[in-house]
Amino acid sequence: MLIRRTLLATTLAVILSGAALAHGYKLGELEIGHPWTRATPPTAPAGGGFLKITNTGTTPDRLIAARSPASQQVQIHEMKMDGNIMRMRELAQGLEIPAGATVMLAPGGFHLMLMGLTAPLEKGKKVPLTLVFERAGSIDVELVVEAMGAAPAHSH
Repeated sequence: MLIRRTLLATTLAVILSGAALAHGYKLGELEIGHPWTRATPPTAPAGGGFLKITNTGTTPDRLIAARSPASQQVQIHEMKMDGNIMRMRELAQGLEIPAGATVMLAPGGFHLMLMGLTAPLEKGKKVPLTLVFERAGSIDVELVVEAMGAAPAHSH
């Protein structure tokens, strides 16, 4: 009986972990892996969006825009050190996705800024997001809302 329960628990864990890893999308030669965001406090005006974009093709592409009904505006941002100061700026020309490369949008680097949130982002919910690429076109994805202060896990 104990072996049967252990086997059942292990099988369920494998199935659920596979579902978590399957949170990906494909648009032509672009693969979008595990889009996520962090929960926000009730009065937060903005939130971040994070994901991985892999270009399996031989032609570069560019993330040129994003939009979501969860915010008034979505901007593509970069954070980088300027001397001893961390600076964040909008990438007006978008973000290049080189051919054969993977670009991470993660806390502390490239990311999406959901500006003018229409409601707080709540852990466990999903936020609709449309990504617009220069060559591949548009794709609708969902940002999974994780806990406030969450760091990317291995499955991201």
